[in-house]
Amino acid sequence: MSQPDLPPAASRRQSLRLRLILAGAVAVCMALALAGWMLVALFGAHAERLAVAELSVQLDHLIAGLETDPASGALIQTAPPGDPRFDLPFGGRYWQIAAPDGTLLRSRSLWDASLPLPADTLADGAEHVHKMDALSGTQLLVSERMVTLPQALGGGRVRLAVAMDAADLLAARAAFLRDIAPYLAGLAAILIAAGWAQVTIGLRPLSDIGRRVAAIRSGEAARLGTDLPAEIRPLAEEIDALLGQREAELTRARNRAGDLAHGLKTPLQALLGEAGRLREGGQTTAAEAIDEIAGAMRRHVEHELIRARIASGDRHGRADLSEVVTRIISVIRRTPDGAERAFKTDLPAVLRVAADPADLTEALGALLENATRHALHEIHLSARAEAGRIRLTIRDDGPGIAPDRIATLRSRGARADTRGHGLGLGIADEIIAALGGAMDLGNANPGLRIDLSLPAA
Repeated sequence: MSQPDLPPAASRRQSLRLRLILAGAVAVCMALALAGWMLVALFGAHAERLAVAELSVQLDHLIAGLETDPASGALIQTAPPGDPRFDLPFGGRYWQIAAPDGTLLRSRSLWDASLPLPADTLADGAEHVHKMDALSGTQLLVSERMVTLPQALGGGRVRLAVAMDAADLLAARAAFLRDIAPYLAGLAAILIAAGWAQVTIGLRPLSDIGRRVAAIRSGEAARLGTDLPAEIRPLAEEIDALLGQREAELTRARNRAGDLAHGLKTPLQALLGEAGRLREGGQTTAAEAIDEIAGAMRRHVEHELIRARIASGDRHGRADLSEVVTRIISVIRRTPDGAERAFKTDLPAVLRVAADPADLTEALGALLENATRHALHEIHLSARAEAGRIRLTIRDDGPGIAPDRIATLRSRGARADTRGHGLGLGIADEIIAALGGAMDLGNANPGLRIDLSLPAA
């Protein structure tokens, strides 16, 4: 049974390719986001190390510029670092020197504030780095050092500190992120495109499997084959084994049906022979009753044999529609009804149907016999090729059929009147369906119109 068509949204949700591509895209975006965060963090750490190195150099400048005032003997700074931000109030760079006598020497950028250094003990020449909140909530990166002065500078220990706004480091990290973001986005696009190509190429064998299954269904192939990737080959082998098993079962079932039908033909011939003897003995009524019953049974047996042959027949045959129709009409014209009807055909000279000629003859023969039986004067046939299909129309000029009977007319045993046994249309419908075609019935006013759609060769 074929699966119902799904809405586009549901079909997309069930797409394995879409799932894999979306999962790959999400993984790529998450991986690059993590990589971007790590790169920014690494850049921030590197920038902080450079800043600390710069602060250390500025501490060296402060130490080198220490002197004593000749007049007062107090410690003074004669050569502060040359960065102009040290002279701009709250300019982002600050230095501070705590003299041995408790005096604070400060850069102009501190204005009237001071750096609240933590109360830690530093070894002589040791350097500590801190992050602290100061100067109205501004976070600072501070490098401090404890130095013992020589006697020429009065001796004692001084505590020197140089600080910078940590916002500068954050701004550098933000600028780095802005610079690297387009490259990460481009890399994400490339990786997602590569993932899409990988998924498309990787799933191509599945599409090939679908085409091969369709070929098996249409009769163009019998097995999936083994020329498939190693990962899919076991599945194909199992499917082929299942197909072989089903074919064997169908063959056994068809053989049993054929044996049954052939087994019934001999008793039927005996009944017909008995009817002949009764007729010779003057028992005409009994003979006709036996003839009618045996004839009906024989037609059923013949139709079952046709079904069995169609089910196991060659699905790669080619039949010329005009030749098949011509042969059928020539046979029907030899019947009493056919001799009194006119056949008008409008068939192209070359129009080939993808069917075994015998199968097509069985189907069209049943349909033309039905049209001949119900027509008053004429039967019209026309055909055309259309998009890989053959469209054939059979129309008679008879009384037609009640609309409420059309839906059931193709059923097994259904009939429009009391003449015949009504199996013709049902058998024809089964044969046409087995050939991959379709049949539609409708009143033509006058008569019955039968539209056939058959696969073109």
